[in-house]
Amino acid sequence: MHPFKAVSLSFKKAPLAIRELIALDEAACRRFLYTLHHDLGLSDLLVLSTCNRTEVYYSADRDQSPVIIEALGLLKGLADLSEHYAYFDILDNEQGAVQHLFEVAMGLDAQVIGDLQISNQVKNAYQWSADEDAAGPFLHRLLHTIFFTNKRVQQETSFRDGAASTSYAALELVEELTADVANPRVLVVGLGEIGADVCRHLGDSKFFTDVTICNRTRSKAELLAAECGVKVLDFENLVQGLKEADVVISSIAHHTPFFTKELVEHLDVLSYKFFIDLSVPRSIEADVENVPGILVYNIDAIQSKASAALQRRLDAVPHVRAIIAESIAGLNDWAKEMMVSPTIQKLKNALEQIRQEEMDRFQKKLSPEEAKRVDEITKSLMQKILKQPVLQLKAACKRGEADQLIDTLTDLFDLERQTNVA
Repeated sequence: MHPFKAVSLSFKKAPLAIRELIALDEAACRRFLYTLHHDLGLSDLLVLSTCNRTEVYYSADRDQSPVIIEALGLLKGLADLSEHYAYFDILDNEQGAVQHLFEVAMGLDAQVIGDLQISNQVKNAYQWSADEDAAGPFLHRLLHTIFFTNKRVQQETSFRDGAASTSYAALELVEELTADVANPRVLVVGLGEIGADVCRHLGDSKFFTDVTICNRTRSKAELLAAECGVKVLDFENLVQGLKEADVVISSIAHHTPFFTKELVEHLDVLSYKFFIDLSVPRSIEADVENVPGILVYNIDAIQSKASAALQRRLDAVPHVRAIIAESIAGLNDWAKEMMVSPTIQKLKNALEQIRQEEMDRFQKKLSPEEAKRVDEITKSLMQKILKQPVLQLKAACKRGEADQLIDTLTDLFDLERQTNVA
């Protein structure tokens, strides 16, 4: 077993206030990697921090979670994280840590199952580890296996199909409605929780470059606009903004509808205008649908779209788990072969030493051409002699019976003395 382990704090145990307390940005992740690698001597390091989790993967003979959590507290300027230990999951064996990282990277462990964003976040974390030279052979192999598995999941299953969150389903709806509109103008009114998430999705989307936020409290709108890279409209200019927009997304929290039939009738709609209501209770009056050129979509339509996508993803979970199991089995075979690679290298060294000694004995009696031919012949002969023991060692690994064969080869070829032979 490889000594791979993990420390995880995620949305499953920790509330948002705790996750915010220890969340790390890129610069902090890189500093933490340096500390863990150089000060604590850990290898195969991966530091992953998102809005839903902060995790450290590492290799060490013994559980290092207490010192890792302590170092995290120091990095964040927190005097004592011990009172928060209960929020952490400790995965102190390879099987649990590897399985967990696969499930995180595939999106099985995400708040929105099948979330695509997490796979990119894992890739970034791996890049930071590689930059710090904190990724050993095991982590390199593990992450490349995960990336290959992710491609299989994408190509072979419906696990990533559709929008499984309400906010992302709203984005997809806007994309569908404006597919034939060049540079559609989107206006978001009010900043409820889902509305704010939709703004973030709009800001991240390459399809929408003309997005405006309007909120009664301008300062709140400005903060979100700065985060998302969108524009702000003063609330007193809302009517003009409504006239110019192709899509109006309402996320207004109020006990009665804000958008009335009378208000919308005064917009003088010439073609079509789409209103999307994300509010509960509804912020768009039912009669607005009767205004010519106005099409209204409410939260039920969007959640139905998200629920259908979520069900397709849930139905694909067994297939995803089967693909992961195949990948982990392949990784385990590789890890077992890595256990015998030192013996294989020692055997190669022993045979090469014998070959070189014999070449030295006869080389003076040979012409340069003859020496070259003999060198080629003896190298080929050595490869043929090595082939069967190597195959047998690898086969014994898969059966879990390599130890006895390693001992036999070590005794036969006196491999102990090859320890320091390059």
